[in-house]
Amino acid sequence: MVDTETYTIEGPNGDTDSIELPEGLVDVLSEQGEEPASVVAEITLLSFVQRAHTIVHHAEGEVPEDLLEINEKAEELFEERFGVSFAEATGHDH
Repeated sequence: MVDTETYTIEGPNGDTDSIELPEGLVDVLSEQGEEPASVVAEITLLSFVQRAHTIVHHAEGEVPEDLLEINEKAEELFEERFGVSFAEATGHDH
């Protein structure tokens, strides 16, 4: 039986939530020397950027301007964190 480990996320207004992951999963997904909380943060950012990209670029019909701006900022934050654009990282051109 695999134990779990808990990571806590805190929002800008002080609200918190926790996520339990199987112990060892973060290690499997990390690069040597990378801190576990950084791995969780990077995967969280990746997930949000993927979802924003999907909403904006795979929607049927016109996308509201605010969603376009949110997606653009998400992709900028991705590039700042990972050093490559989301399109380069995923091989997915808009």
